[in-house]
Amino acid sequence: QAELGKPQRNCYTLPGSDFSYGLYIQRTDGGVPEAIGHWNTVKPRTTPAQKMPRDFITMNRGALKAGYTTAHEFNLYYKAKDIRRKDDEYSRFKRSINPGDYTVVFSMFSRPCTPFFDLLQHKYKELWMEQQRALTAAQQVEKKKVIMKDKVRETRTTFLRRHPLPAKEESFWHLPRLEKV
Repeated sequence: QAELGKPQRNCYTLPGSDFSYGLYIQRTDGGVPEAIGHWNTVKPRTTPAQKMPRDFITMNRGALKAGYTTAHEFNLYYKAKDIRRKDDEYSRFKRSINPGDYTVVFSMFSRPCTPFFDLLQHKYKELWMEQQRALTAAQQVEKKKVIMKDKVRETRTTFLRRHPLPAKEESFWHLPRLEKV
């Protein structure tokens, strides 16, 4: 029964102070002395010496110097003189980057630093605006050159402006009934 005047409890009681949470493993859980005295390290794997790939460029050069021309002769030369690539020649790290170059990280070149002073002064915006103005001016000059090169189309209006019609002579026309007067 619930105690009088108190809310009913809906949780479990916690274990005592001597209780340790988690799983206790006898072999590995020896505390600090175990951690200091016995290091569980992974033993390094020894990889067998890798057979380097054949150096066909050197072998082909040697076969040509020896006077071989057919594919069969080349194969015989390859079997007789099996030349392999050198270790540092085949290394992909040796080929990709210079070890003294600190600007390259994971074969990616790092971008140069962006100067904050230029950002605060909006220098990049001004440079872009200058480029746009120069581009617009160049386009306008080009447009004027194109207009000058093209002849203006000949229409009746432009023709009449250049060659106006002769002025009509004024005829003194009168009504026929006033002729006799």
